[in-house]
Formats: sequence, C-alpha cells, structure tokens
Amino acid sequence: MMRFAKGKSTLLVSALLSTMLLSGCDGDNGQDGVNGLDGTNGVNGTDGTDGTNGLSALVNITQLEAGNVQCPFGGQQIETGLDTNNNNVLDIAEVDASQTHVICSATHGQLSIDLVGRYQSGVYGLSAAEIVDYHAGSQTAFVVNAQSGKVDLLNLSSLTQAVVTGEAGYTLNNIPKISELDLNSDTGLALLGAVNSVSVSGDLLAAAVERADANGNAKQGNGIVAFYRLYASALPQYLSSVDVGALPDNVTFSPDGSVLLVANEGEPNSDYDVDPEGSVAIIDITNNTPASSATIVGFSDFNVGGTRAAELSADIKINGPGATVAQDLEPEYIAVSADSQFAYVSLQENNAMAVIDIQAKTVTRINALGVKDFGLVDNKIDASDKDDMVNLQSYAGVYGMYQPDTIVSYRWNDTDFIVSANEGDARDYDGFSEEARAEDLALDTNHPQFASIQDDTQLARLKVTTSIGDDNNDGLVDRIMAYGGRSFSIWTAQGQQVFDSGSDFEEITSALLGINFNNNNDENNGDSRSDDKGPEPEALAIGQLGERTYAFIGLERTSGFMIYDISNPFAVSFVDYVHNRDFNADFTIDGGDIEGQAAQAGDLGPEGMKFITATNSPTGLPLLMIGNEVSGTTTIYQLSIN
Repeated sequence: MMRFAKGKSTLLVSALLSTMLLSGCDGDNGQDGVNGLDGTNGVNGTDGTDGTNGLSALVNITQLEAGNVQCPFGGQQIETGLDTNNNNVLDIAEVDASQTHVICSATHGQLSIDLVGRYQSGVYGLSAAEIVDYHAGSQTAFVVNAQSGKVDLLNLSSLTQAVVTGEAGYTLNNIPKISELDLNSDTGLALLGAVNSVSVSGDLLAAAVERADANGNAKQGNGIVAFYRLYASALPQYLSSVDVGALPDNVTFSPDGSVLLVANEGEPNSDYDVDPEGSVAIIDITNNTPASSATIVGFSDFNVGGTRAAELSADIKINGPGATVAQDLEPEYIAVSADSQFAYVSLQENNAMAVIDIQAKTVTRINALGVKDFGLVDNKIDASDKDDMVNLQSYAGVYGMYQPDTIVSYRWNDTDFIVSANEGDARDYDGFSEEARAEDLALDTNHPQFASIQDDTQLARLKVTTSIGDDNNDGLVDRIMAYGGRSFSIWTAQGQQVFDSGSDFEEITSALLGINFNNNNDENNGDSRSDDKGPEPEALAIGQLGERTYAFIGLERTSGFMIYDISNPFAVSFVDYVHNRDFNADFTIDGGDIEGQAAQAGDLGPEGMKFITATNSPTGLPLLMIGNEVSGTTTIYQLSIN
C-alpha cells in the first residue's frame, strides 16, 4: 500500500499564560476573524471553521468570566482564575491583539490509513466485487458479485489492528468468505438478472436486482428489491421481495430506517427502441419490516406539455432519440438528508440532481449542475493519450459535464450539503450514440481550439458529446463538451456548487505516479485514459473521525482513493492519496480473458465504499471497506488519528 499525505501535526491547545484583565472586554462575539487570527480564509472563528486547515477559533472573552469554557472545535477546557488583585484572568490561553478574544489554537492530528484486510474472489474483469455494506451485529461484509449474480458474505470478525505494508498488500487474502445470498433461488422469480446494489439498516438488508421484460430485453423489465433479516450468529433469512421500476441501480435506507429508496435507472436497450422511464421507488419500513409494495415517484410531470415542464432547465441534458423527459432521466444514486426528510438523486447522464420530499413522495425540484470550465488554470486537464507525457493544460472553450455517479449527503451548520464523485457517462448504444472525438466536431472557425482539435497530442482524441454545444443552432459547435469533471464537488440542496477539487486528482497522481497517472484499470499503461475521463472518480464515502469529517473518493481507472477534509464545505483541504496497486505488474484483463500477472497487480477499479465507525468495527478502530470491480477484491483499511 502506498500513502501520500500532506503533513499535519497532533491536536494541541496553546499553553501560553496570560494576565490580561477580563473586565470591560465585551468583544464583538468572535465573528469573522476580526484580527485575522482565525485561519487561512478567516471564516467564522466562533465555530472553529476558520480556514483551509482549521487552525484556530476565537472565543469572546466575556464568555470566560463565569469560569471554564470549551474551545468550539475540540472541547478543550480554557481555565479562568483570579490574579493578586482579584481580577479574572486567563490561566491557559492566548489572547488576540485586541484583548477581546481567546485564541483556541489547534491543528489536525495525523490521519493514518493502513491496510488490514483483503478478500480475493479470484475473478478478474467480471465485476466480482462492486457495492459493499456491513452488518455490525454479525461483523459481516456484504459484497455485490455481479459475475455470480449473488451477494458474497465475508467474515470480518477475525480482523485485527495488524497492518500489512508494501508488496504484501498486493496479494493479501486474509478475509474468509462464509456464504452467499442466492436471490434467484430465494425469491423463486423468473427473468431476474444481476444484483446491482445492497444496503443494510439495523438487522435488515435490501438488495436490488434487475429483470428482463417479456420480449427478452435483459434490463428493461421492472426489477425487484429482495429483503433479508440479519442475525448476529446465524445466516440471513429471506423475507420478501417488492417490485420496483426498471433497472434498480442503487438502494439506500434513510438514516432513521423508516424507508428504503431505490434509484430505477430505466436504461434503454441496445437498439434504443425500448426505453423505460426512470424513477425512484420508496418502500416504507415499519418495525424493521418492509411494506409489500412500493410508491413509484416518476418524472412525467416534467414532460413536454406536462404540468411542471416549465420548471425544467434547458441546461439539463435530454438527448435520447424520441425520448420523453421521464424516459430520458436516469436516476443513478441516492443520498438522504440526515433528518431523513429529503432524498437527493444523481441523474448522471442528464448532468442533474433531483430532490425528493420523502414524506410527500414527490419531486421537489431538479437541479441542473452546469459545466466545468477547462479553460481555467485551476481546472486544467491532460486531454491526450498519445502524447506519452504528463501534459496538463487549460483549454479555453472546452468544458466538462459533472455527471456525478455516487453522491453522499452530510450536514454543516444545520444545512444539507451533497458530495459528488464526478465520473461522467456517455450514451453509447448500437441504436444511438452521442460519443465522438473532438477532432470529429464541426467547430466554429473562431473557436480558440480550432487548431488543437486536429492535434492528437492536444485535443483531437478527447471524448466529447455531439448532443450539446451548438449554442446558436447554426450547425457549428461553440462549446466543446467532455464527460465528467475529473473531480469531486460539494453542492447545496438548491444545486449551488460550493466546492470543486479542480485539477487536483490529475495533478496529485501525476506528481506521485508520473506517467502512470490516468492509467486504465485493466492493464498498466500510463496516460491511457487522459482522452476519456482521466482518473474517473466514481466511488465515494464520508466518515467522521473525532471532530473532523472526511471524504474518500475512489478513482475507478487509476485506482486508489483520495482523502479530503470536508468538515467545513467552504474550507476543504486535501489530506492523502492511497492505493494498493503495483504499477509494475505486467498484465492484461479483457473481460474474463487474463494474461500476465493480474494476481500481483493489487486492487483495480474501486466501485463501492463503506465507512465503518469505531463502535461497529471488529478492530475497535474505524474502517474503510472498498469493493474493487476489476480485480474482484474487497479491501479493508484501518483509520486512526495520531
């Protein structure tokens, strides 16, 4: 395992004695960093959310007159007492220059990420490890195995805090498989296909299964969700199944366990002559028991001529041939607000996000996510797989559609924020394809990239859409539109972007891996995905360690994951890049055909992630579990603050 961390020191409290008198110092409520003493960005010192590294917070001195007070970010006690003249003084603290605020100084502890467990399915290139979840009562991991059409059960109870380092991590196999869920057999239903998602809430498990229609289209029938009861010392017991929409692609329980939400993607068939409507299914859970039917929340009101058609932004990509809005919208992933009131639904192909009122079972709004300007220096990309070098540049007139896959919701200052992994995705079917190379576009002669789209070492090979970009409808492309943001973002529930990681992923991986950056996940061939979606962020999880909230973003192609501190969505900072991949291994994976040293390559293609709290962890420390689609491995990392 390789770690690349930004150095941070251990949490501490300033121990500078001060004899500043407290009388007559009423301050200004410690707001907005009056003396610039509250961190890089000077944001809201009172709450300790005070800049990129969160290094200090201000406490109004008048708050100390009654005695002890806690610093806002870590709960450290600041003592007060009396001097020889019986005046209140600060015993352990530092006072700012205005003598109106105590400075609670602190820095992050060092976050350690260590490999402690790994399961090898022995199946490569066939999606034998995708979405993952965990049941604390039995210390069992549940891993979607699309290759077998089942869910694998892995026993994590024997995991310890023992760390595996270096090359030993590439072949580690210390987690036993104990059983599997055979949903076809358990449900007894016909026409079932692959399992796409799994989710656990308490002692209840839900798994989404796609289904063929009566005409033999493999994914276009209405799928199901199968429910299982989980036990501490017995195998899961099948309970029931519930019909949902076409191609259920993600299942998510609300935090309070009262409902299960299902993203029904409704993809078309290969010929694009059968295109089911996308929808979200809501299944009520009462006393840990699922209802026998689902409420389907659809999008037909947004169709042309529908009652809500005027609400749909023109910036939402609707481009399926002959498709209604409801057919074209394809729910990919669902995040639920901490209070279980709202569901946020990524509409990946449409570059949008829907908001659903769970209790009312209605769509509140659909947010267009806009595009990322690759002409800005902070958003530069490597757009060519033929330049044989790291070549990050900004390109005026070139944009990326964010098109998030996994999304997660969290709260800051009693406000919901949505974190997104901006993978990108094209519609590319036998019956319709929007995908092209930039060199194939009919570009306006005044476009700043008119010459570079003919250069294979510049923009010529960049994968782009032909569906949008002709802004004035004159038949010439005005904006070159690529897939994905090559980043992760944070959004408000109203669709406002408050953070994007810019070009971080390519800059960090190219600095650390050299030409191995933007690698594919089926062979070691550096720079091979630069013309597509770069590192291709897809998997995502968030977790809290102490007072800090971290985002873990899996890079599907380059492999490994990025870690960012997102405790304050307005002051996000990079923490680490971790991977367990041997870039020197000689191998090629082409579906089920394997050549070379695939077993020595390590973990390839992170698809799903699960953060496990210390309370629920078999090791007593927080864990991050990752399902790696291409290598068919499930990997466990241990997290700690030193």
